[in-house]
Amino acid sequence: MRTYRELLAVKEFAPLFAVSSAQVAGSTVSGLALGVLVYSATGSPLLSALSMFGPSLAQLVGATTLMSAADRLAPRAALTGVAVWFALGTLVLAVPGLPVWALFAVVLGQGLAASLGGGVRLGLLNEILPEDGYLLGRSVLNMSTGVLQICGYAVGGLLVSLLSPRGALLAGAALYLVAALTSRFGLSARPPRAKGRPSVAETWRANRALWSAPPRRVLLVALWVPNGLIVGAESLFVAYDPVRAGALFAFAALGMLAGDLLAGRFIPRFWRGRLGAPLRLLLAVPYLGFFLHPPLPVAVALVTLASAGFAAGLLLQEQLLALTPAELSGQALGLQSSGTMAMQGVGAALAGGVAQLSSPALAMGTMAVLSAAVTLALAPRLRRSAVLAGV
Repeated sequence: MRTYRELLAVKEFAPLFAVSSAQVAGSTVSGLALGVLVYSATGSPLLSALSMFGPSLAQLVGATTLMSAADRLAPRAALTGVAVWFALGTLVLAVPGLPVWALFAVVLGQGLAASLGGGVRLGLLNEILPEDGYLLGRSVLNMSTGVLQICGYAVGGLLVSLLSPRGALLAGAALYLVAALTSRFGLSARPPRAKGRPSVAETWRANRALWSAPPRRVLLVALWVPNGLIVGAESLFVAYDPVRAGALFAFAALGMLAGDLLAGRFIPRFWRGRLGAPLRLLLAVPYLGFFLHPPLPVAVALVTLASAGFAAGLLLQEQLLALTPAELSGQALGLQSSGTMAMQGVGAALAGGVAQLSSPALAMGTMAVLSAAVTLALAPRLRRSAVLAGV
């Protein structure tokens, strides 16, 4: 499968695309609103970063307890339930006078649900597409994420200015309800991909099986760590420039969109195993410019260029699927997604802590140094994994 026409001809791809898009739009609008709300209330770069990306840490708990459900629940019911949970949680976040600790309790609960939702959604994508269609389908979902983040951060910033952060949170809750309705009435009823009841023990058993193979293990680490450190840098956009943070987020999404378009549609199979390390270096190196505390136009250019490097994740996911049994595909993709989000939370916490002690610009440059170092250290082992995956 190499064309978008072939992809859109798959019956269930369009509604799954719509569900994913509504979820991304809801998280973008509500995430920016929450970051501004917490920063206004506390003046803390650390708490602001954690309010936007800290819920990702809860996905680590979900990956170790809930992930067996990704292949053992009916996909339509699971995706509908997750979207409803997010809508209700976001409505609670909009309640005036809610203490900061209560805000964090709600978003951590959302993070747990997100870990399950990611595994179900990506497992369903792999199920409805032919074997050679996952990379193209995943790239389209990523591109829609980029477009919706561009629009969502712009609209979210406008809503925060014209209404209030709480008004923007209400808009986010409405988008989650759209995702729930689209899932319920747009997707077909499918049985679970695997038999048995989901349990913590089954989650641990499958995670051990996935983690036990060195090629899969190095792929998971490469998918989690360099990405998470750079998202840590992104989590400081509000502290770096509270007034124009929406522009930085929007251009970061634009760069990600360009990279995913290139990787999903135009990079030949021969080059996929060879471009991972350069793309992960591209993700980090431009952020070194933040050591100089650049003005906004330069910062926007650096962020846009760097974000094209997120496309490396698409190439690594293709290798991960090639090295994973089909009956574990949902859990493998869920573990990858949850681990990525968890490391983004770790990156946000680390970056926020450094910024608290120094400055947002210095912390962003520090995250870039760490990300590039991890990429260089993993490169030899990733070359061997690409050979085993036949890429």
